[in-house]
Amino acid sequence: MQAPDPTPKPLDHLALRGAADAPALVTREGALDYAGLERLVGALAGALLGKGLLPGSRVAGWLPKTRMTSLLPLACARAGLVHVPVNPLLKHAQVAHILADSGAGLLITGAARLATLEGGDLPGDCAPVEEEEGATMLGSSEILAPSSADPDDLAALLYTSGSTGRPKGVMLSHANMWLGAISVAHYLRLSPDDRVLGLLPLSFDYGQNQLLSTWAAGGSVIPLDYLSARDVIRAVERHDVTTLAGVPPLWVQLIEAEWGGTAYRLRRLTNSGGRLPASVIRRMREMFPAAEIYPMYGLTEAFRSTYLDPSLVDEHPGSIGTAVPFAEIIVARSDGSEAAPGEAGELVHAGPLVAKGYWNDPARTAERFRAAPPGSHYGGVAVWSGDTAKRDEAGLLYFVSREDAMIKTSGNRVSPTEVEEAAVASGLVAEAVAMGVPDDRLGQAIALIARPVGERREADLRNYLKRELPNFMQPTHILWRAEMPKSPNGKLDREALRQELTA
Repeated sequence: MQAPDPTPKPLDHLALRGAADAPALVTREGALDYAGLERLVGALAGALLGKGLLPGSRVAGWLPKTRMTSLLPLACARAGLVHVPVNPLLKHAQVAHILADSGAGLLITGAARLATLEGGDLPGDCAPVEEEEGATMLGSSEILAPSSADPDDLAALLYTSGSTGRPKGVMLSHANMWLGAISVAHYLRLSPDDRVLGLLPLSFDYGQNQLLSTWAAGGSVIPLDYLSARDVIRAVERHDVTTLAGVPPLWVQLIEAEWGGTAYRLRRLTNSGGRLPASVIRRMREMFPAAEIYPMYGLTEAFRSTYLDPSLVDEHPGSIGTAVPFAEIIVARSDGSEAAPGEAGELVHAGPLVAKGYWNDPARTAERFRAAPPGSHYGGVAVWSGDTAKRDEAGLLYFVSREDAMIKTSGNRVSPTEVEEAAVASGLVAEAVAMGVPDDRLGQAIALIARPVGERREADLRNYLKRELPNFMQPTHILWRAEMPKSPNGKLDREALRQELTA
């Protein structure tokens, strides 16, 4: 396979990647081909500048998955503005923080969402624009030609979910986002014939890249707001979808559904945002026999770091693979030297996918964005992820845990991932979260919060875990939940569970 082009371009040039009459975007407003996508990106860019915004101004979009939401990343880039996508599931206080922190000069949203904002939520210098007004502007504004932006210019602020502390804005350049799109399109082998169903929030780096990588390949993307797995199945059938991306809780939901012959339409399944248990991968294999499975690892500060080639998934289901194009992944000891095979260390990401730091937060930027380890090929600034990983003799990477999530019990360090995967592998648990809770005798005891498969069978689960895990890894507490809380990005909300347990 030919190596992808490492030369970054202005992000809005993605609208030029497909054939003019090829399908590019399907939303509730209808379908757009690439000629239509290019025209509306230019029109929206002109309309935004018509609002009197200065170069570098931030434009927030607090919207469901509409045509407007899909156009904004490219239109802001073309206009020399900075896109700030806001998850539509967020409430007014979280939105108020993002608007104030980003210094947004414009908020595009629907009338119903705008009405939920309280006094002081909307900064005085942030003008609200209802989505309907924005759509009207497209027919009357100047159409801007493709930009000549410096690829190093700021293109977007993506706010993290804020599981610890308030959300912080990750600064992404045109080059970060362009090369991220090219990288993913390359290793997924996306083509103009592909139709990607966009299930993840477009405010999430993984979700937004569903748009960008599809356009990089000249394919078609169908963003979907859905309520149930049945909605997803119907959309796959209606649009003859080839590609689905998900996070582990979504895949658990989808494999519990009845797909019938529709499952055979899918060619490609991708996962990030947490490791898929081997039992879930096996079920995906059974349900979607024509699809390749791509486990991946990423972080907003560098977008995507690794992927596992589908040919290796059955033999190495626990691996997060190797570096994606344009990324260098180092497992580093505390002194910066590279860890030996089998030795755990901090996962460090270097290369052009590394973001520009946190918006208006030099202190936290200095903690996470530091000089690359001495042996780095790329050098420069790297993201020190805080995640613990190890590499085997063949070069495959394995995620161990976040350092701040490690459970310290009776002098032992326990990875919650190991406990969670063992619980799911029992066949008695659909989803699980393990965490440490204060204990006078142990220091921390292990609490396992689980959603059962069918009836709760705690005795059987404990017996299984005793066979599979050493004594020091046995959960002291098993707490059952009919539903597990989810973050706005669809991941299991560990912080909500932690607060519940420590309240």
